[in-house]
Order: sequence, then C-alpha cells, then structure tokens
Amino acid sequence: MTTRTRIKICGLTRETDVDAAVSAGADAVGFVLYRKSPRHVSIGRAAELARRLPPFVTPVLLFVNEEVATINAACEAIPAALLQFHGDETPAQCLLATREASRPFLRAARIPLGESGRGFDLVKYALDYSRAQAILLDAHVDGYGGGGQAFNWSLLPPNVNAHLVLSGGLSAANVGDGILQLRPRAKSLAVDVSSGVELSGPSGKGIKDPEKIRQFVAAVRAADRQFEALARPSRKDQP
Repeated sequence: MTTRTRIKICGLTRETDVDAAVSAGADAVGFVLYRKSPRHVSIGRAAELARRLPPFVTPVLLFVNEEVATINAACEAIPAALLQFHGDETPAQCLLATREASRPFLRAARIPLGESGRGFDLVKYALDYSRAQAILLDAHVDGYGGGGQAFNWSLLPPNVNAHLVLSGGLSAANVGDGILQLRPRAKSLAVDVSSGVELSGPSGKGIKDPEKIRQFVAAVRAADRQFEALARPSRKDQP
C-alpha cells in the first residue's frame, strides 16, 4: 500500500477556507451538517461551497443521528459527496441511510481519553462497521466531535484490518507523531483536522487560518517521507 497520507480539512464555512484547503493540497474537505455544532452549515451552503472544489478533491458531509430524508436531500444537493456518521448510528442505520444515495461512508469511533482508551475494542468496531470505507478515530468527549482533544494513540491495537482516519486534537505539531505511530497498524491512514487549523480563540471556530493549513499539510508530507525512510531497507540488509 502507498504511504501517502490522505488529508481532510473539516468544518469549513467560508469560500476562502475552501480555496486555502485546495491550494494547500487537501484531498478532501468536510462540511458539518449537525445543527448543534458551531461549524454547522446548511445543505444549501454546503452545496455552494462544494461547487468551488476542483476534480479529485472530495466533499465530505458530516451527520450526527440525522434523519434519512435529510441525508438523501444533502446527497441530492452535493452529488459527489462522501458521508461521515459521527453519532450513535448502528451498522444497520448507516447502511439504510446510504442505500438510496448509494454513497460510501466513514464511521467515527469515539475513543475514550486517557487509560480508558485501552478498553476500546477497535478491531471489533471495525468488523462491526466493515461496510464503511474507513473508520475515523476521534476522542470521546461530551457531545459529538473530539472537542480539539487527542486520545492516547499508543493504546490502539497493533493491527487493525481497516482503513483508518486519525482525528481529534491534531495540529502541525503532533500529526507527524500520529502518522508514524498508526500508519503501520492499518491498511492505510488518512488524517482529519478541524480546530487545529483555525484562528485562535472562541470566535475562531469554523474560521480557518491559511498558514496553519499549509503548515499542517507540510507536516503530513514530512511524516510520509520519514515513514518511507524508516521502512526502506538499509544497505546492510540488502543481499
């Protein structure tokens, strides 16, 4: 499998932020359709923003315990979107919600903080949601979403038969460590950042910082190069 880590910038609310994510080299951008989120956008607004995307940059629609009718309406408005379920949706509910639109989906796994994360059975979770395109790993905090906090990556199983997306408290300062720890444990690894590339302060929620986005993407690419160097056989190991 390729070692290139795919990158999603989530919680976009403005045209300038979509353009900054695309310019920096993001593979996907996320629109939060959960009404209680400070980064919430309407279906119509998400459609407006998604129309700015060039080919091969994927829009992702984030839902939390949403009605199937609303999910179908969003899929009709944004035909190329991938779906992300971030609430309490069961495997059957995920399949039901995606059947009519025939869309692939991501399923968020909410990993407890601290030592409690050791008790989360990610192998079983990935098996339960085996129809998901990937399992997104986020911190379990009050409400839905990671709250800008990182769980303890080292407590995850050494081998998970799934594509994983690392999220929760990521920034340019720590994403490289997350990639080096988790990339060997999964089929492939992607990363998902939101608050880590926003302006500072409460008023910055949903307002991205173009320079932080560039720094985040650069840190991911640097980690990919480091991972490839570590995986490459040394000359003394070659026949």
